Amino acid sequence: MVIGEGKGSSHARLYAIERTGDRWRVKLGPVPAMVGRKGFAHPGEKREGDGKSPSGIFPLELVFGYAPDMNTRMPYRQAGEADLWVDAPDSQQYNTWVRRSEVAANSFEVMRLPDSRYRHGIVIGYNRDPIVKGKGSAIFVHVVAADDRATAGCVALDEGELVGIIGWLDPARQPMIVMGNGEDMAAIVKRAGRTGAP
Repeated sequence: MVIGEGKGSSHARLYAIERTGDRWRVKLGPVPAMVGRKGFAHPGEKREGDGKSPSGIFPLELVFGYAPDMNTRMPYRQAGEADLWVDAPDSQQYNTWVRRSEVAANSFEVMRLPDSRYRHGIVIGYNRDPIVKGKGSAIFVHVVAADDRATAGCVALDEGELVGIIGWLDPARQPMIVMGNGEDMAAIVKRAGRTGAP
């Protein structure tokens, strides 16, 4: 769970929470986190390039990083020099991971950066099933920048904390991320209950 510090704030707190039976337990947190440079978008209002992180409940799809493998039970994909994530809303490949040889789009995110931000990451299943053009793309949990700056819409954590979370996640338990400002959390949970979908 990632809770923003207020409208327009790029600062947030992360809690790792685990359900056992009918009880929820905090396993980690609060941990400082950075989100979009313009904070969180209200539920359903995230748009490509708006500088905001999406609000809602989303599945955690897979782990990625620069190393050939990692200590995780989650599906893992190595990010190489030729790996890109398409962020061009007019592309048929919008919000998907592709190889440079396959890309037909004119705008994309490079998955192996010259710094440590993507050394470890988790793909957040935002706008992935179905993919709606223009609703936002390439939303990850990744390592916070060296200067602690805000993200373009992702969630960023201290590297050690992120590695610990990656090692704790269990795909058999269908891990999810709940994210948004405190005042939006009730609406997020209510909406999820009404639709029966993450």
